[in-house]
Amino acid sequence: MTTIAAISTPNAAGGIGMVRLSGDAAFAVADACFRAVSGRRISEMKGYTAAYGRVFDADGDIDDGVCVVYRAPHSFTGENTVEICCHGGLFVMQKVLRAVLAAGAIPAGPGEFTKRAFLNGKMDLAQAESVMGVISAQGTVALNASRSALEGAVSRKTESISSMLLSTAASLAAWADYPEDDVPAVDGSSLASSLENAASELKKLIERCDNGKAVTEGVRTVICGKPNVGKSTLMNLLSGYDRSIVTSIAGTTRDVVEETVRLGDIVLRLADTAGIRDTDDEVEKIGVSAAKKRIENADLTVAVFDISRALSDEDRQLLEQCKNKRCVAVINKTDLVHALDIDEIKKYIPETVLISAKDVDSADDLKASLERVLGVASADFTQEMLIGERQRSCAVKALAYVKEALDALNGGLTLDAVNVSIDCALGELMSLTGKRVTDETVNEVFAKFCVGK
Repeated sequence: MTTIAAISTPNAAGGIGMVRLSGDAAFAVADACFRAVSGRRISEMKGYTAAYGRVFDADGDIDDGVCVVYRAPHSFTGENTVEICCHGGLFVMQKVLRAVLAAGAIPAGPGEFTKRAFLNGKMDLAQAESVMGVISAQGTVALNASRSALEGAVSRKTESISSMLLSTAASLAAWADYPEDDVPAVDGSSLASSLENAASELKKLIERCDNGKAVTEGVRTVICGKPNVGKSTLMNLLSGYDRSIVTSIAGTTRDVVEETVRLGDIVLRLADTAGIRDTDDEVEKIGVSAAKKRIENADLTVAVFDISRALSDEDRQLLEQCKNKRCVAVINKTDLVHALDIDEIKKYIPETVLISAKDVDSADDLKASLERVLGVASADFTQEMLIGERQRSCAVKALAYVKEALDALNGGLTLDAVNVSIDCALGELMSLTGKRVTDETVNEVFAKFCVGK
């Protein structure tokens, strides 16, 4: 297999930079551009050893550094691997990479090191996807969930469900294919119980994934309400700095202002929108329209109301739009005289919190409300958690096929029909872990990775 190379540290100046090589010729390439002080060639070194020396090219020495050797199959990729660590200047690292490429390596594509680990059987696809989860984790829960998946927790749970379905499918196949033999007839109640257990486990995986988005990927959250109810002040409170312009003039916010914030382990991809109202201002109209679209597509809506003002027609329109959606009603400006009918709001949005967005302590009360609405407060993130929409989609499809099998069984269809649905469910679970997956899916997964990982 060709030898690939890439800078594996961030594209920024730092104390240390690292260029990684992987492939059959990794040692030969390193020998051509690294000279150990000890005089030992890289190709002569044992795995899990390091050597100090100089990196050089045709023009002379580039930098001093350390070369670390991993011999196949005991490496991340399962191939001969070399990591050349040098000073972390951008120019220095580029010079080292060019020297490596001139010596016979080729540039690595996005995620190609992890892709080779998958192709070489060092990890399955679910584990491979969790690598980027570890890199992008923004909190302890997200990190632990990704590390658990990397260590195979999701794969083991998926295998457990697959084994349950395989056992059921095998019994059906034996009974159907060998009717003349003394094969016990399939017990309908036992079959239904197995399918219900599989469905239950899949439901738990999907629910944890949905709740886990709040701590792993971030939740698309829109802050909405009438002009001057305190949306931008709330945005600034959550952001920790003046992200949105705040004035007493209605209609100050005309475009969507976006920011990613973390409240404890919750990650919110916030959007502060224009105040929702009827207006003749053409620019403001565009902002109001954008706000309404954001509400429709958001994972979470934070609807803000001014406690000193009675509900208006615009407020009631917003409440209708928020009904039956994942939403928190923020009753703002609690330091003012109360004129708002909070009970009417609760008819549409049960989760309601009273705050003063000018008070930094209000963030704690809002955080507690968000945790309840997002399911984070009651979720057990110590258990297996699907990472990303691809894994979730496979689990959702598998669950649909298991339910289809149950419906076929309860509807009196032939056991062959039941078995077809079970086989389809198994196919989706194998797609989740990469045991049955197309090249297009594999390429799509690793295209999202950074170069060098």
